[in-house]
Amino acid sequence: PAARAALERALAIDEKTFGAEHPNVAVDVNNLGLVYLAIGDLSAARAAFERALAIDEKSFGADHPNVARAVNNIGLVHKDIGNLPAARDAFERAITIGEKSFGIEHPQVAIFVNNIGSVYHDMGALPAARVAYERALAIKEKTFDADHSSVAISVNNLGLVYQDMGDLPAARAAYERALAIFEKALGTDHPNVATLVNNLGSVYSAMGDLPKARAHYQRALVIMEKYAPSNPNTKAARRNLERVSRR
Repeated sequence: PAARAALERALAIDEKTFGAEHPNVAVDVNNLGLVYLAIGDLSAARAAFERALAIDEKSFGADHPNVARAVNNIGLVHKDIGNLPAARDAFERAITIGEKSFGIEHPQVAIFVNNIGSVYHDMGALPAARVAYERALAIKEKTFDADHSSVAISVNNLGLVYQDMGDLPAARAAYERALAIFEKALGTDHPNVATLVNNLGSVYSAMGDLPKARAHYQRALVIMEKYAPSNPNTKAARRNLERVSRR
């Protein structure tokens, strides 16, 4: 991709200008790692983030915010690989550094806390996931407006946990709140809106309200097919609609 080529060129220039272990090089390597992560090259992403971490630890010490950034990104790789204990440990370290560097209610800390919540969720540790997501949400609500998209992300995450815990009314309320925020911020046919509408459909399906489930799945599918007809999420939405239509 063009982004990777541009970052690789910047990295080569900075390595020549500053040396292989300069903090500017760590920034370039970290950014390259994010590109690798986005395209699914997890091995290259991990190597990049680990190189950035080594440079930052040598340059700034073990408790610097740049170290937290690299550790968090390594945690993201571990999570995508499926090594959840390693991901949890990385996010815990990032949180500790972030709290020391920024304070316990900083938005950056909320990102790290949200990430560890997602690991707990994947592990099936639903009470721990709920606590983490609630903390991330509280920080965001204090930092941003109540209608900020970042708030909606945390609210949706809480909805997912409520649903997995079997608290369908709480899940529905969370999804409805997140949906209202996204519709206001992004418009009524944005892919993020489709995700929330689909989530609401799943709650109505679990509640046995098939007409509402079908209506929500139909709306989600229309949006998804507009933006990404071959995406796995779109295919899943089609299956959801077919399933409730047969019931």
